[in-house]
Amino acid sequence: MVDAARARKLADRIQQIVAEMLERRIKDPRLGFVTVTDTRVTADLREATVFYTVFGSEAERADSAAALESAKGIIRSEVGRQTGVRFAPTLTFKHDPLPDSARHLDDLISAARARDAEVARQAQGASYAGEPDPYRKPEEEDDDELADLQGSERAAGDDQA
Repeated sequence: MVDAARARKLADRIQQIVAEMLERRIKDPRLGFVTVTDTRVTADLREATVFYTVFGSEAERADSAAALESAKGIIRSEVGRQTGVRFAPTLTFKHDPLPDSARHLDDLISAARARDAEVARQAQGASYAGEPDPYRKPEEEDDDELADLQGSERAAGDDQA
């Protein structure tokens, strides 16, 4: 079995090679603005999954997927040549939904901020229901009674001494 560090290094190298190939050597007109986001290699180094994103519409995404499938053999042979491993890993290209998820989360966060701003705007002129100071305080009578009790206790203590 291969250690995880070697698989990770190979995955990073495959990601670099594939990105370079797509930028410089693959001249398919169907290939849109493709970005290689991640690569994962199995523990036996036989299969590599390359995750990518495409800037554009669904049609451009489908065209880019077809272009990557047709160029898979050329890319695999270049990966085998540049990495120097005994068996060049089988490449699988998968569209990475992460940017779409991030965009959706950004939309949700901006909607929540807008709702918070609306609530803050409505609360600007509002006042609390009930008394302005809701905490209980001893009444003035209680203070006088407490002082009388303390004074009588002191007097009793003076008598005992």
